[in-house]
Amino acid sequence: MPNLGTVLKAEISRLARKEVRAEVETLRKASGTYRREIAELKRQVAQLERRLKQAAKARPAAASAQEGEDTATRMRFSAKGLQSLRAKLGLSAADFGALAGVSGQSIYHWEQGKSVPRKSQLPKLASLRGLGKKEARARLESLS
Repeated sequence: MPNLGTVLKAEISRLARKEVRAEVETLRKASGTYRREIAELKRQVAQLERRLKQAAKARPAAASAQEGEDTATRMRFSAKGLQSLRAKLGLSAADFGALAGVSGQSIYHWEQGKSVPRKSQLPKLASLRGLGKKEARARLESLS
């Protein structure tokens, strides 16, 4: 006759194996489901990337226009630089403002650091950097 302890031990291990098998099976099913979902998401990402590349190829003009906007946002403004540029050109604030398309008061405020030009005004100011005295005077006369 088998020992009671041995029988209990065998029964406990049999029940434990049964419980573990049931738990592992649910985990296996969940893992398979997650793998299928991940594979589907990867396919969707690949498809969206292909569409993005096609859209980028189809709109080169829009991209170049956007690059133009990016250069305007990358321009820096320095009050001291504006002041020295105006002095180099030998212009009054009103004259310099006329060239930049703003008032003389705006030029004073920019030079004093009380305000800064709008992003839309930065390209105009940047174009004035390359001017010489004679060319600045000529532009002023053409504006008048």
